[in-house]
Order: sequence, then structure tokens, then C-alpha cells
Amino acid sequence: MNISHFNDLLAAAREQSEPQRLLLVFAGASLPADATAEQRARFEAGESGELSPLMCVDKDPAALEDFSALADEASRLGADWALVFAAALSGSGGQAPADSLVEAALQRMVDAVKSGQVSAFIPFDRQGEAVRLD
Repeated sequence: MNISHFNDLLAAAREQSEPQRLLLVFAGASLPADATAEQRARFEAGESGELSPLMCVDKDPAALEDFSALADEASRLGADWALVFAAALSGSGGQAPADSLVEAALQRMVDAVKSGQVSAFIPFDRQGEAVRLD
């Protein structure tokens, strides 16, 4: 399945034979104080910046209506996020993943975003569109 929007990921997670948890790390974008004029211009155009985790959450795909509901919930928490990194964690034997596994996986995701090692995750913009990070 081609995932070009968050709702595609949501649909794919719901179709899995084992229960899934969506792992989400919301990241803000900033510009370093010593940024060049070119870096500032690219940042203003939404094409660059340093990403840092702001908040993380896990969601049951069956309990999440769509991307708009997720974005609304994130906005109510007040974080000015630029991207949300997503991954899925599969359960087994018909059981959802244990809370301890979910928490450990979320912490690894947060650490990965901090270090810029995000290739294992799908980043989505504020409209829910999958984006490619260069």
C-alpha cells in the first residue's frame, strides 16, 4: 500500500491481522541562531530547520477517526508542531502491544528524532501529507 497521507497509514493499521498501536512524535522546527541568510530564506519557505520533539503519544487506530481529529487534539495541547513522525507497533496473539513495549518504543522514537535518525518513520506535515526529508 502506498502511504501518501496519514489516513492511508490509519487504514493500513486497521487492516492488520494483529492489533496495532500508532506511535507518534510531534516535532517543532526551529532555526539556529547562527543561520545564514540562505538558511533563513529556506526556513521561511518551510524547506528546512532543525527538528526537535515536542510531544509523543500512542493511539489505537480503531479509536482515531482521522488525521483531522489527531491534528485538532494536538492543537488543543498548544504545541506548535511542524511534522509528526509515525510508526506502528504490532501486537501478537490477538493482544495489543503491552504498555511497557509502547513506552519503550516511543522513547526510542523521541531519541531518534533528537539525533536526526528518522528514516524508519513516516513524517507527515500539518495537513497529513507524507513528506520526504532530504
